[in-house]
Formats: sequence, structure tokens, C-alpha cells
Amino acid sequence: MTDPQALSPVAIGALAGLVALGVDRLWGEPAARWHPVVWMGRYLGWAGERIAPKLPTPQSDRWRVFAHGALAWLLGAALVVLAGWALARAIGGVSGWLQALLLGLLLKPLLAWRMLRDEVRAVEAALADSLPAGRERLAWLVSRDVSTLDAAQVRESAIETLAENLNDSVVAPLFWFAVAGLPGAALYRFANTADAMWGYRGERQGCDWTWAGKWAARADDVLSWLPARLTAALLGALGATSTWRHLPSQAGLTPSPNSGWPMAAMALALNVSLAKPGVYTLHPAGRSPQAPDTVRALQLAGRVVGALALLAGVVILFAAGRAFA
Repeated sequence: MTDPQALSPVAIGALAGLVALGVDRLWGEPAARWHPVVWMGRYLGWAGERIAPKLPTPQSDRWRVFAHGALAWLLGAALVVLAGWALARAIGGVSGWLQALLLGLLLKPLLAWRMLRDEVRAVEAALADSLPAGRERLAWLVSRDVSTLDAAQVRESAIETLAENLNDSVVAPLFWFAVAGLPGAALYRFANTADAMWGYRGERQGCDWTWAGKWAARADDVLSWLPARLTAALLGALGATSTWRHLPSQAGLTPSPNSGWPMAAMALALNVSLAKPGVYTLHPAGRSPQAPDTVRALQLAGRVVGALALLAGVVILFAAGRAFA
């Protein structure tokens, strides 16, 4: 029989996940000056100014620009992994319960469910006031041009963002935390932030990112591959959709190898059509989303977050049962 007061590493990790989700629900994001993702963004902004050319990349310079982008990404990734490892090691000597609390507090800034939920709600609330207000609020969430979107397209974009970022901001960080601890969650968040800032084809903000951001885009694709499909599975299962067989074909319609999975699962679960004009249409047989569909989408995403918390609780109970065995 092991010491029932002791917590196994698995139980510590699961309890830390619960702490992170609980702190997120109660208090949301820390101040920007203490936020590690803000720090990552500052590094990426500083490095981006130095690696992305101001003009389209000539054929002869493509591999040089690509190498610079890859090296800048690897340096940033090494720094965040080292920081995550050092912090986890620093609290490794305290009692299991305190370690789980501290680890959860360190994990929290690497996930963001409450902020995502509130921003999507804000888009729907603004849209209820006027179409221009809805467009303006949506621009806080997406990088696309929103000036020509109609009300249905604004709502579609908000629901798409909710589904995609449910993976990027919740499921994937927790997945990599479960796999590789705090360094794993930090690495994923860095990769996802780098893709958001660098992973573009062509010009953005006066720079050509086609080759400078290629490594960042592919790295995020690799790290998001399995979590995106897990997110889609959770959305499908909890949405009680009867259209599972259509998910792979619908997910493959988007240019991204990953974002189509949670977005298509959300479209099928709600029975709505989600589209980016001129790029893709997911579940074209679905109806145009209305205001109640945004509410349903938020409820479904919330059930996914609740299921993750429940899973963590089951792991803790299982580990406690083994401790008393």
C-alpha cells in the first residue's frame, strides 16, 4: 500500500489541469505584463521584423529566408521549453497538492476558454445591435477582411473561430500538457502563436511571409494534427450528430489540414453551413446560422471543456484508488 497522502505524477498533472480550467473560469486571463503568450508574441514580432523581407522573395533567396525563419522559430521554441522545464523543476520538490496548484497556475495562461467564449458572445451581441458593430467586433477575432460580410457571414466566421480555437486554445494545450508536461504545453502555445503571426502566404503588414513563415506554419500543422481530430471527435460525440460519416470529407475542404476538423464537426453538429467566401463551404446542405445557433455552438464547446474537466477528475479518482489499494 502506498502513502494515501501522496499524489502520483499522473494525479498531479490531472489536478493541475483542473486548477487551470477553474482559474480560467473564475478569473480569465492574467494581466498582459505577466502573460507568457504576450511575451511569446513580443519575441515573434521582434524576430519577424528581421526575417521577413519587405518585397516578394526572389527565387534565389527562398531557402535563405526559410532557414532564417526556421532558426528564429527553433530559438524561440527552445527558450519556452527551457522556461517550462525550469519552472516545473523548481516546484518539483514541494508537496504533491501544492505542486499541482502551482503547476495549474503556470498552465492557465497557456489555455484560454473563458476569453474565447466571451469574445464570441460579444460578436453576437454586437451583431444584434447592427451589422457594422458585428463586423467591427469580429475583426477582433479574425485576420480576414470583414468589411463586406453580411450578418450570416459574420455569424459563420464567429462560429468557425470558436470551433478552431476550441482546439488551439483549450484541447491542444491540455493534450500536450498531458503528453509532455508544462514544456509541452508551452511549446504548443508558442507554435500556435508563431503560426498566427508568421504562417501566411504572400504579403502581410508590408512583409512577404511565404517562405519566412513556412516552418512556423508546418510546425503548427504537425503539433495540431492529433488534437484537432480529438476536438472534432468530442464535438461530434457531445453534439449527438448523426452525420459522422461526412466529417472526413467535409474536414478536407479547408486549405488547413487541421482547422477543418473542428469546424466541420461543429457545422455538422449544429446542422448549419459554415463558409469562407471563395475558399470553402462546410456542410453546404445545412441552413444559414441564426443567433440561437451561436448560443448552441457555445453550449456545445462548453460541454467539450466540461468533458475534459470530468476526464481529469476521473484520472484523479483512479489514481487515488490505486494509492489506497
